[in-house]
Amino acid sequence: MLSTRFTELVGVEHPIVQTGMGWVAGPRLVAATSNAGGLGILASATMTYPELATAIAKTKAATDRPFGVNIRADAADAAERVSLLIREKVRVASFALAPRPELIDTLKNAGVVVIPSIGAAKHARKVAGWGADAVIVQGGEGGGHTGPVATTLLLPSVLDAVDIPVVAAGGFFDGRGLAAALSYGAAGVAMGTRFLLTQESTVPDAVKQRYLSAGLDGTVVSTRVDGMPHRVLRTELVDTLEKSSRALGFVHAARNAARFKSMTGMSWSTMVRDGLAMRRGKDLSWGQVLMAANTPMLLKSGLVDGNAQAGVLASGQVVGMLADLPTCADLIESVVSEAVSAIDAASRTITER
Repeated sequence: MLSTRFTELVGVEHPIVQTGMGWVAGPRLVAATSNAGGLGILASATMTYPELATAIAKTKAATDRPFGVNIRADAADAAERVSLLIREKVRVASFALAPRPELIDTLKNAGVVVIPSIGAAKHARKVAGWGADAVIVQGGEGGGHTGPVATTLLLPSVLDAVDIPVVAAGGFFDGRGLAAALSYGAAGVAMGTRFLLTQESTVPDAVKQRYLSAGLDGTVVSTRVDGMPHRVLRTELVDTLEKSSRALGFVHAARNAARFKSMTGMSWSTMVRDGLAMRRGKDLSWGQVLMAANTPMLLKSGLVDGNAQAGVLASGQVVGMLADLPTCADLIESVVSEAVSAIDAASRTITER
């Protein structure tokens, strides 16, 4: 076992986090991760409020260990979702955007651990000042929305900026990475693509094989998916989006936004409120907001419906290093074991010299 400030804070055995991937991180994957001693995080951004309530209940029925829920801080019903987490005694509230100070206070007063994901040292300082218990920092190697700075530079800049536990994400898939992150001073690692490619992941098998066939050059950071830098697998659809005009992209985005509205039962007024919050929070144009509304359906087509030709497959660069589909238990055991061996080997090397 590797005990760190993060494991002590959250109450898990191992300093490993399964990230809240939309359409992927459901009850089965989250419970399997938590039962194996890591921290599983439910992805709620693609769930309605009733669906989230059901997902939490299913996860609690499958594990008695700590787990988390990822919430969009800019969602119109963020406060209601926070209240749900408190009532259901969910251990961790994860945020993709910085939550408002009052949300942090509400959660902390109820004993919920608050862990925002950030992409810059200044953002880490801000949320730490507001009372966040820890942060997840993702470097540019990570999948989905990502930044331009590599983990090897971003991580130490954040560690120098705050004194709360820092969990490193972006480029991690094995024990060597965990050992390296701990050596930097991180309190653990978070992995997305590695957990997507496990037996408990509900991603269709054919799509998993599409991931496993990708090389280290098999991803691209595109702004044509939703107007923001988004690391995804290179597919025919992505190539088409990259080559098409922005006007055509907006047409497709509008159609998919309408499909998402129909599927979730959200009203246009709710979607507009979410769009306004997103526009303010990320300083986006209305065109980019429209493209962002496009994302959930593109991801669903690939990750749920199994249509890699019509969907988008978010992926970290680590996909080029992966060749198997372990269980979550086997994955976490091997990562921890390899990390301990790597740390011991490094210590022996230093001693021998």
